[in-house]
This record gives sequence, C-alpha cells and structure tokens, in this order.
Amino acid sequence: MMHADKVVEHIVNWMTHYSEQSKTKGFVVGVSGGIDSAVTSSLAARTGKPVLCLEMPIYQAASQVSRASKHIDSLKSQFPNVSSVEVELSPVFDSFLQALPESSDETRDMALVNTRARLRMTTLYYFAGLHSSLVAGTGNKVEDFGVGFYTKYGDGGVDLSPIADLTKTEVYAVAAEMGVIQEIMDAAPTDGLWGDDRTDEDQIGASYPELEWAMAFIESEGNLDTLTDRQQEVLKIYNTLHRSNLHKMLPIPVCSIPQELK
Repeated sequence: MMHADKVVEHIVNWMTHYSEQSKTKGFVVGVSGGIDSAVTSSLAARTGKPVLCLEMPIYQAASQVSRASKHIDSLKSQFPNVSSVEVELSPVFDSFLQALPESSDETRDMALVNTRARLRMTTLYYFAGLHSSLVAGTGNKVEDFGVGFYTKYGDGGVDLSPIADLTKTEVYAVAAEMGVIQEIMDAAPTDGLWGDDRTDEDQIGASYPELEWAMAFIESEGNLDTLTDRQQEVLKIYNTLHRSNLHKMLPIPVCSIPQELK
C-alpha cells in the first residue's frame, strides 16, 4: 500500500529542489476543477514558493468553474503563498474561430478541442514568464504514458510533471491525504474541453482503474488466455490508444543527416 504522506513529502521536496536548481521563483498551475490539477496545485502550495492558480474557462461547464473556484479558495485560506487569476478565454477562442476558414470536415471538432488546450498552455506560459515561474503539469501516469490522453503542446506543454508517476487511483490517495475538497474527490474525471458533461470514461471507453489494470498487465506480460471478455476489450482499447498516441510520448524525431552529405 502506498504511503501517501511520504509521497506528498517526496514530491514537494522534488518540486522545491527543481525550482531552486532552475533559478525560478515559483509555480503556475492551471486549475480546472478536476482531481489532477487540484493535487498538483496543492503540492505546489506546500513548497512555500509563490503559486499562481489560473482559471481559464472556454465555455466551461458551470460545475467545473465552481469546483475550481472552491478549490482555489480552500488553498488560499491555508497557504498565503497561493494567489489566483481568472482569464476568460472564450472571446479569444471565438476570435480564433472567426479567423479560420469554414470547414465541415469531421475532424474539425477534435482540432478545435485541442486548440482550447493550446490556448490555455499559451496563457500559462505568459504568466510563468511574467513571474519567473515554472508551469507545473497535471498529467498522471496513465494519461501521460499509457493512453496519451492529453493534447500535444496543450496540457502536455509543461516544465515539470509532479504527478506523472502516479496512477489515477494513487492521485486520489494523495488528494485524500492533503484534504482536497470532497466535491472534487466525488466528481467524475473529465478533460473539460468539449463544453458538455462528457467524462473521460465516455471518451476512452474504459475507466481509469481498468486502464491501470491494462497497463500493469502489459508490464507484467500477463497470460492472455486468462482474460475475461471485458478485460480483452479494455486491453484492446488501451493498446489502440497507446499506439495511436505514441508520438506524444516519444521525443521529437530528428532527421539525422549523413556526414558525407554535409
């Protein structure tokens, strides 16, 4: 069983050391109302360094905005080093849409969803530059290294990843240890990019515990003959997403020029 208190201490020390080594002053965290950003911002707050929590709604569901605000208020009441800014990005998104050529292509919606994440990344780095701070990522292990459930150069564009070695289940354990508000603990995980109430499980087709099982099964080279029909389905979902999103997880490929051609 994971020692959540010691994990919290370890990550906080790691973040503190990384900030000091990089000669930066603190952290900027995008807070969405979900468990991952709540945990990341709570860990950053415990470093004692300045932490700026950013809310960046783009036609966001009211429940997500409310949860984010309550979490930030809770942090600010406990940690004097935490401040917050809300940047309403809906008008920016609208202006971007107006500048684009019209299209009925079925991939347009996904491209625009990723655009939302990239507008937020740009905003995070604006404030990070303004305050000489690091952008702290909010991705967990299953998202970042399993199914690649994030936007390249969107929420994947960060300076450091404090919780990327924790599964979603472990993230919840760390959240409980730090006293993250119950409303966030109880909320179904969602990326909040579609402007509706669809959850991560709706999009992926499997729950996080199922994906964690698949990740562990592959790592342990388990016996396929022992699997139930649902386990086989989950394994297929996991493998399909892992393969299609591998380009996000690997370093950018560089074309190496043979010396004789130079």
